[in-house]
Amino acid sequence: MAKYKRQKVKHYNRSFYSRETRVKRGIGIVVLVAAVLAAAWFAAPHVLDWATHTWYTVVKDRDLEAESASRAEAAASSAAASSAAASQAASEPEPEKEKPLDGKAITGGSWAELDVTALTDEAAIRAAARQLKQQGADYALVTLKDAAGTVYYASGVAAAAQSITESPVDAASIAAILREEGIIPAAQLAAFTDPVSVYTDRSMGVHYDGNSLWLDNVSAAKGGKAWMNPFAASAVQYVGDLIEEVQGMGYEQVVLTGVQFPNIITRKQDFGASGGKSREGRAAQLTADIAAWQTRFAGSVTLWVSYPDALCTAATDALGTTGTSLGMENLLVTSSTELDADSRAALEQAAADAGVQHLVVHDTAAFR
Repeated sequence: MAKYKRQKVKHYNRSFYSRETRVKRGIGIVVLVAAVLAAAWFAAPHVLDWATHTWYTVVKDRDLEAESASRAEAAASSAAASSAAASQAASEPEPEKEKPLDGKAITGGSWAELDVTALTDEAAIRAAARQLKQQGADYALVTLKDAAGTVYYASGVAAAAQSITESPVDAASIAAILREEGIIPAAQLAAFTDPVSVYTDRSMGVHYDGNSLWLDNVSAAKGGKAWMNPFAASAVQYVGDLIEEVQGMGYEQVVLTGVQFPNIITRKQDFGASGGKSREGRAAQLTADIAAWQTRFAGSVTLWVSYPDALCTAATDALGTTGTSLGMENLLVTSSTELDADSRAALEQAAADAGVQHLVVHDTAAFR
């Protein structure tokens, strides 16, 4: 019988796991690692808090709970202060915005005259305005055309071509600076008392013998002056064009002086209308001229007609009636002295009876 030999078993370095088993094993390892990391992530803040607390309480010997309470109290106090400040700010009224100056307003305040020839630059204009403000004036009368026929600004109206002064002022800047300083600018224009413009446009003048200009004295050499004719449509138009021009420069208040006929009426004067020979006719024409200007500038200009007090108390050849009776809405009466109580009361009553809406008595000696 043959002898049985025990065979050796060889061991090979190889895996007996299938591919599916290896995949599952890998997934398990990944899940395990993820679980460990997640646990570490969630535990980390607590570990850090414990470590920090231990460090400060044991090593640094600090009372963290007391410090935390102190910080909370400070935060609450700060929040309360902020809330109180916000509440106080809400309860306090906002400062009112300064209202823009109403250039057409009739305030009943004082009037003052400025020497237009001295208003040559911004510094001079502003200094004059501030002086008037300190004195209590509300309105500044700026004469832009005077009774000598001089126009003090560079007018573009054709009939004013020969009337402009050699050194015209910047009328628009004057108005703007006065407004900035709280003063209402009022342009003063002489109407029919104009011996210059009638030579530029002779249709505006009072004539004699139908052609030559009538002078209020024998000759120009002896001081005779020409006059504009209130009956002439071209003269009324010219005055209206000047009003429109200065309104465009910032003057929403315009004061007309010299709305009258010559002081002397003679048979030689030719007004181009028969009404010029009677007081009634002259009064009616001035009333019509004033009405035409008021209609033209209704809503855009506060228009004043100005007379000295002497022309308001009795009928004259220059007006044909009293100065209060010509249908103006706003009357500015000038006086070289302050009127006494009786004179003022009589003037106010006459103006009220004639339908004058606003009456101002201007003492020309004031603010000088």
